[in-house]
Amino acid sequence: MSQSASLTQADNNTGNALEQTYTPRSPMQMMVSRFKKNKRAMVGLWMVAVFVVVALLARWIAPYDPYDQNMQIMLESPSWSHPFGTDEFGRDILSRVIYGAQISLMIGIVGVLISVVFGVALGTIAGYFGSYIDSLIMRIMDIFMAFPSFLLALAIVSVLGPSMANVMIAIGIFSVPTFARISRSAVISVKNKEYIEAAKAMGATNGLIIFKHVIPNSIAPIIVLSTLRIATAILTASGLSFLGMGAQPPTPEWGAMLSTGREYLRTSPHVSTIPGLAIMFMVLAFNMLGDGLRDALDPKMKL
Repeated sequence: MSQSASLTQADNNTGNALEQTYTPRSPMQMMVSRFKKNKRAMVGLWMVAVFVVVALLARWIAPYDPYDQNMQIMLESPSWSHPFGTDEFGRDILSRVIYGAQISLMIGIVGVLISVVFGVALGTIAGYFGSYIDSLIMRIMDIFMAFPSFLLALAIVSVLGPSMANVMIAIGIFSVPTFARISRSAVISVKNKEYIEAAKAMGATNGLIIFKHVIPNSIAPIIVLSTLRIATAILTASGLSFLGMGAQPPTPEWGAMLSTGREYLRTSPHVSTIPGLAIMFMVLAFNMLGDGLRDALDPKMKL
């Protein structure tokens, strides 16, 4: 009898110990854990962090003024005094690449913010209310999606005029349909959930339901898409500047630097190679980060 009581007491102690050591994790903790285990996502995160820090501290870490010209050292190869060399006007390429990170990040983030605001608003309205409102909004989005993204951005900038502000507007406009469709799909999958029906039964207004329940529970795919679209926006902005429709000289924008440097590919390849590599690495960083966020936010993935 005493042996049975001892075994029962031991089992109880073991159960209590397990209860004390195991604590259920929140969805956020599980998402962070999945993200940390993705090596490619972590590399992308660190690369993005480096670009952001460089952009924020450009004034203090750039060795020269990006606009200063010195014709005596024009097209100089990389050296200790100019690690990335100089361009056709004797300007330090390293300083111009550092300041160019500010411009590329600003264009990418602002352009995507414009598309998120309008795209999520239209997609949420279409998905939540449905009926003819859904059909009208989606047919308009289909018209925009019928045009290739870069050509649509090029047409918009051609109408508005070449400038960085107009490039951001163009990027925001051509990205709206993508965000609208993704947002609509996410809202449709959420709006028939039990908690939405409970909120309606309690007399909550449509506006309250949308802002308090629908959007917060359908935001995950928008976060992933935003990260990926920043990479697309940076690439599009560089392409427009390369064609002379974006940032204008002497602005240290990577696409514009790549365009002016193509004339010296045979004699001074570093003038165009360096900004080209900067574009490649920044786009790669945001793509890897976006892929990692997509995998981490997927509830079907288990540790």
